[in-house]
Amino acid sequence: MNAEQSACASSGTATAWEQIRWTHCERQVRRLQARIVKATQEGRWGKVQALQRLLTCSFSGKALAVKRVTGNQGKRTSGVDRVIWHTPASKRKAIDTLRRRGYQPQPLRRVYIPKANGKRRPLGIPTMKDRAMQALHLLALAPVAETTGDPHSYGFRPSRSTADAIGQCFLVLNKSVHAPWGLEGDIRGCFDNISHEWMLRHVPTDKAVLRKWLKAGFMENRTLFPTEAGTPQGGIISPTLANLTLDGLEKLLQQRFRPKRVKRRTIFPKVNLVRYADDFIITGVTKELLENEVKPLVEQFLRDRGLQLSSEKTCITPIDHGFDFLGQNLRKYGGKLLIQPAKKNTHDFLVKVRKLTRQGRGFSQMELIRQLNPVIRGWVNYHRHIVAKRTFQKVEWVLWHCLWRWAKRRHPGKSTRWVVSRYWQSSSGKTVFVADTGERTPGGKPIWLRLVNPSETRIRRHVKIKGDANPLDSQWRDYFEDRAFFKKFGIHRREAGLSKSG
Repeated sequence: MNAEQSACASSGTATAWEQIRWTHCERQVRRLQARIVKATQEGRWGKVQALQRLLTCSFSGKALAVKRVTGNQGKRTSGVDRVIWHTPASKRKAIDTLRRRGYQPQPLRRVYIPKANGKRRPLGIPTMKDRAMQALHLLALAPVAETTGDPHSYGFRPSRSTADAIGQCFLVLNKSVHAPWGLEGDIRGCFDNISHEWMLRHVPTDKAVLRKWLKAGFMENRTLFPTEAGTPQGGIISPTLANLTLDGLEKLLQQRFRPKRVKRRTIFPKVNLVRYADDFIITGVTKELLENEVKPLVEQFLRDRGLQLSSEKTCITPIDHGFDFLGQNLRKYGGKLLIQPAKKNTHDFLVKVRKLTRQGRGFSQMELIRQLNPVIRGWVNYHRHIVAKRTFQKVEWVLWHCLWRWAKRRHPGKSTRWVVSRYWQSSSGKTVFVADTGERTPGGKPIWLRLVNPSETRIRRHVKIKGDANPLDSQWRDYFEDRAFFKKFGIHRREAGLSKSG
């Protein structure tokens, strides 16, 4: 047994869940993942498989997999067996059950969640053990997926976000010499229709375990239904499987649409792909290029994987008219690209706020603020990297009217001055909706709970991640440490006078 094998196994001597050394487990898993990245870069697929097997058999990997499924938002959601791991003893026992030999996943529990268009999206909920097995194998698959993935794919990948995708859109559309047309693409039922045969041939993971997951079926109304295609939405590993299925499209477009030399001048097709999960845009120099050459190529690429474009959501639009992508609107005004919150996204947010205030008619002021603040803060932080100041001011105005109606309904016989003094306080020249928490400062002054004010949020430009950056590659460690420091403090470590090791 080599040093890393013994190190991974040493944590297994812990007699209780509370005694597990999580820092040690994370260090061992990161070290194995870095080795998988290096083997993938060198094209040594035999070594990749050996390292993946080593990771999935290690105590550190199993412990982190159980920790993930018992610590996320779905920790209280059970599968068809109605079993959850909620005690330290059950979590510790679960680690020893994650074995490849004799493993047989149970069918998924089918549930439905509403979609924005009124339809319902089917979700497949695996059992806790199956979720833990998926999390364990994802630890071994993620290094390969991050190394071989498209540079400008941003969905469901570590250290990447929608802000990075929008940042890339700005880079490929901003200047006057950039492409004036965009193909908005959406894949119909991406998770439900991916070809099992394609995944079993091309996904670099344990094929036997993957086949069992894909063919497990699902239970609905006490009836077992087989799964002939797709990867279930609700599984931990499903987003990575979908990304691996769609990876390669960017490279295909780059090879097919290279600059051409015609009559002593160079013609640039200006074809660029920006993808977030199954939503993507492809830029092009003309509408005919996108419609007659790019779109058929994309359709053939998807057809090989059992997928097809959605005719309802796929369209070709000039950038001067603008289009929505990831809840934000991209449009050129007089040759200048502005990215603003999409009208539909803003409308949906305000509908949610109005619904919360209507439902909170019987709430106290503090309860209402605690209901609204997470919703407002999340929406504002999502849009704080773009041209959103005017939209924030509009939202602030709508919020004030919602709260005014809420307050007047509670006190229909009181004067306007009385209502204002009861629910609003003056702070820095602005009137703020606040509630007294009942606590006091050491000086005896009351501590107020304030409603988040969208217009007070500072617009802060997002620094886009580099396309080839890999968070699981040790060579990029300093780069991601710099990004984390900048995200927290707003300056780079070098500007703060810190060394790379600091």
